[in-house]
Amino acid sequence: MAQRVVVTLYDDIDGSEAAETVAFGLDGRSYEIDLNEPNAEKLRKVLAPYLQAARKKSKSGKVYRHTAVTADPAAVRAWARSHQLDVPPRGRIPKKVYEAFEAAN
Repeated sequence: MAQRVVVTLYDDIDGSEAAETVAFGLDGRSYEIDLNEPNAEKLRKVLAPYLQAARKKSKSGKVYRHTAVTADPAAVRAWARSHQLDVPPRGRIPKKVYEAFEAAN
């Protein structure tokens, strides 16, 4: 015996037949809402300015962070040596050396 299951979505706003389920998140919570095409378009139009200004979240759940771009370490080492600053030949360059380099350039 075979069965046929038909799932009909109804718009959660006006009760008409829905065209899609829209997923979204806010304040760390995930939501889904079934909407017809006009209501889905309205939701996207209202959210558009916020989506343009927002940052995307990575798939791992971590937020992308913008970091400061520092100068090329080789250039900083060369500059530090030419100015008789103590800088190690390898490894981490002290912050004070980077600060002096930035101030000079």
